[in-house]
Amino acid sequence: MFSRIMPPSGPPRILALAQLTNSIGDGAYYVCSALYFIRIVGLSPTEVGFGLTLGWAVGFVAGVPLGHLADRRGPRGTAVLLAVATAAAVGSFLFVRSFPLFVLVACLYAISQCGLAAARQALLAGLVDRARRTGVRAHLQATVNAGLAVGAAFGGAALHLDTPAAYLTVLAMDALSFLFSALILLRLAPVPATPAAGAGEPVLAVLRDRPYALISLLNMIALLNMPLLSLVIPLWIVQRTQAPSWTVAALLVLNTLGVVLFQVRVARRVSDLETAARSVRRAGAVLLASCVVFALSSAGSSAWVAGLVLLVAACLQVLGEMMQASGAWEIGFDLAPAGKQGQYQGFFGSGAAVARMLGPLLLTTLIVTWGTPGWLVLGGLFLLSGLAMGPAVRWALRTRRPDPGAEPEGARVVF
Repeated sequence: MFSRIMPPSGPPRILALAQLTNSIGDGAYYVCSALYFIRIVGLSPTEVGFGLTLGWAVGFVAGVPLGHLADRRGPRGTAVLLAVATAAAVGSFLFVRSFPLFVLVACLYAISQCGLAAARQALLAGLVDRARRTGVRAHLQATVNAGLAVGAAFGGAALHLDTPAAYLTVLAMDALSFLFSALILLRLAPVPATPAAGAGEPVLAVLRDRPYALISLLNMIALLNMPLLSLVIPLWIVQRTQAPSWTVAALLVLNTLGVVLFQVRVARRVSDLETAARSVRRAGAVLLASCVVFALSSAGSSAWVAGLVLLVAACLQVLGEMMQASGAWEIGFDLAPAGKQGQYQGFFGSGAAVARMLGPLLLTTLIVTWGTPGWLVLGGLFLLSGLAMGPAVRWALRTRRPDPGAEPEGARVVF
């Protein structure tokens, strides 16, 4: 199990340990933060939703400039700084007792998280050779999911105790986890910074890269599957199916274990842009199939049949998620110019912030309100984004200048 989750020794393992550390804290935070803000801080659900939405909107804007900072100043130092900033933001939630202060801290938290994600990706790109990046990224994803599962158990214990001390302990643990993560990152060798852009070159080149913007948009659509298991499917199960309520927890466990056990194996099928585009295309079809099966779970009156149908749908969903992620990582890394991985990864990763910001409202409207037609619309979006990725990648390749330091295989892709 350990060898399946953790990458080989060296920089990849140090990166994995850093992410494992803070993902344990994050797992506990995700489980009980909403109730903490409502029950302990005294905010209304609407205020919490607005603050978090605004925070991720600001984080979306900040991702590219902070990624550029990682390019210019070095991704290791930037990642350490942003990990400390994230710890400070989570620690500040311990003292928040008003709505304006909550919004301010939520913005700081989202900015730090989005910038940290971009800096870590740039750090990975600088420390791992091109052919191994997707494989290492798959190991990191498996590690993160394992950490989230462990952290969720701590969060569940805090929910069971339901006391201010329990909630405050979880937040303090999350803040400390980011400080430990920063210390682990310091064990990595520094990655050289990129010189400033020359005369006539745009500072934030990614904002003028239209093919990459299209690819990032298509990836963002695929990332709408993120709020499915955490928000929409629980509501669907409770309101639209006869399945027992514990099915919600079962599907969450299935998704987590699926990524931990099989993400690395799925990523092995992706080795270049051709196989990456194919993986994303097939993922769109698998995600469409999962949406159709989820819609079927509302038919009939048998609780066990509904539960079985939901199980099949969840298996398809996690398979599509892993295939899509594997292809997207390869595409996001390979099409980013040398020396600009930070700003490009900041832009590419902004899809996660948008999914967190808009996904809950969009998906609850589509699925919970519309029902079966909503599932079909969502599945159609997944399919179209997958089918469009290949042409978008070909467009991006046609616009790229030859890079003397890049491997020649990337320029000969035909698909």
